[in-house]
This record gives sequence, structure tokens and C-alpha cells, in this order.
Amino acid sequence: MGTLMERLTTSEAAVAAGVSIPQIHRIIDEKILPEDLYSTAQMRTFRTDACILIAFYFETAESLTAQARLRTIRDAMAHCSSWEQWKDCTVEESFMTIRFLEIWKGVEERLSQLAKAHQMVIEDPEILSGTPVIKGTRVPVYDIAAAFDAGTPTDKILKSYPSLKGWQIELSRIYAKAVPQRGRPKRSSQVDALKGSKTKKRLRSSLSGG
Repeated sequence: MGTLMERLTTSEAAVAAGVSIPQIHRIIDEKILPEDLYSTAQMRTFRTDACILIAFYFETAESLTAQARLRTIRDAMAHCSSWEQWKDCTVEESFMTIRFLEIWKGVEERLSQLAKAHQMVIEDPEILSGTPVIKGTRVPVYDIAAAFDAGTPTDKILKSYPSLKGWQIELSRIYAKAVPQRGRPKRSSQVDALKGSKTKKRLRSSLSGG
């Protein structure tokens, strides 16, 4: 893969590691990782490979104690430093052999999706006054993410936005998580229309006794 992104924001790191933003902040606040894996200057950012250790720390919480996880991180850091080395990284811990391969694969896949999501979205002053839209369309990416998160079926979203493809809906969700919308999200008439149609159906059903 190489390094897709040199530095990740807290929300991007949460997506890549497959954890929540509060868990990401715990990593720094509780000094779980070595300080060279993240920065707190101006804003909190993480090195890409930090996501492997973040994923490891939380994914193994039920099988390893906090002390064992911290020892494993320390021992792994002593032998693994490059992205490819992490793929084959192995650590012995109290009669257990910990292999980072599966965690590495998961992080790599999420980083790849994150990169694709960033590449899919553009901000052009000539298109909806710079609102982030899906490249090649005038469709606001946050509207698609909000519609899906509100429970709107994929086929209904695609019917309402014929210019979209199914894979763009999932990437929209990833982008919205990695780049949270600033300020109070604006309500979209398109999203309201999608949600409204479901409400009308429920209303008609209750009035008819269905």
C-alpha cells in the first residue's frame, strides 16, 4: 500500500482503526502509544501506522490485560517500524504468539476506502458555492451519508440520485465520518423528501387500520 496519508486527524484515525473518536482521544490522554506516533501541536494527528496499534489495543481488550497490551505494543515497536514490517510483525506474550497480520489487513482496507472517499469528493466554488459534492455530480456528500444513516434504503437513494453508483453511498458515509461537517448540519430538502415518504406511508397505514 505504501503510506496513503502521512498524517491522520482524530476522525480519520478513528475510521482507519475501526474505533470511536472517544477511544482515539483515550490513546493520547492515557499515553497508551509512544509519543512519536502522534502529535498534539496545534491539533491532534496520528501517524498512519499508529492505527495498527490502536486497533490492536481495543480489539484485544477482552483477551489481554491492559498491561499485556502495553507490553506488546512496546515489544512490537522495537522490531517493527515500516508499514510492510507491521504486516509480518509477531510478538510473544505470556505463552501467546500475537500476529499483527489480520489487524494490518483490516487497517489497510479501511485506509484504502478512506483514500477513495477523499478522492471522490470535491469542493468547487462553482458548484453549490463550494459545498462538498461527489465528483462528477452536484450531489452533496453529506446529504447521501445522512440519508443512509437515517435508514433510507440504498435502492431508494439511487432512485432519487440517478447519477450515483452504489459504492459511492458507502464512501459517502466513510467521508462524513472522517471529515465531520462543521457547524450545525443544514437540512436537505432531498433528504427530508426521502424520509418524508416513509412517514407518509406509516401515516396512511395507521389511518387505514393497517
